[in-house]
Amino acid sequence: MPIPKPLFLHRPRTWLASGLLAACLALPPAQAQTAPVATLQTAGSEIVFTIRQMGVPVEGRFGRFQAQIAFDPRQPAGGSVRLSIDTGSARFGAREIDAEVGKPAWLDAAKFPQAIFTSRAIKALGDGRFEVSGELGIKGSTRPLVVPVQITQAGGASTARGRFAIERLAFRIGDGEWSDTSLVADEVQVRFEFALTGLPPL
Repeated sequence: MPIPKPLFLHRPRTWLASGLLAACLALPPAQAQTAPVATLQTAGSEIVFTIRQMGVPVEGRFGRFQAQIAFDPRQPAGGSVRLSIDTGSARFGAREIDAEVGKPAWLDAAKFPQAIFTSRAIKALGDGRFEVSGELGIKGSTRPLVVPVQITQAGGASTARGRFAIERLAFRIGDGEWSDTSLVADEVQVRFEFALTGLPPL
């Protein structure tokens, strides 16, 4: 009786197809590629916030912040942003107020040295406008936040600008007697301008 050939000799094409399929499944998907990394330039960048004390606007700013940005304006869904702000760098330009803002009732900079925004999704709106959705963490509290961003480019450099509002009491900023919104309004307006290099063209 003739000895039957092994099964793999009867179906070489089947085994070849299976091998190719396995190799394809092992390859990383195209969307797994990382987005280009942009660099935040300290010079030309700022984060400014405005509160109202007894109806009068008072402006302050953060002196130190860093950002990790991986973003291609033409493929925004694959991008990410992580912004960290040194809460101890908050300044109003008045010695007495500057001495208070880092204390436990306000930003409690010793216990919570950083405020952090982490993006979860980025959506293009057209004409260099984007919507960045994420989470903002300040003083141990985290809240969802949607930030509109306008990007302009000139001479190989990019500028990202935007503004948004937060409610300070949602982050326990201004505890105790300062929770009275007739003294200090709950709403805080924030605007930013970031000078970036390494961002691909719009």
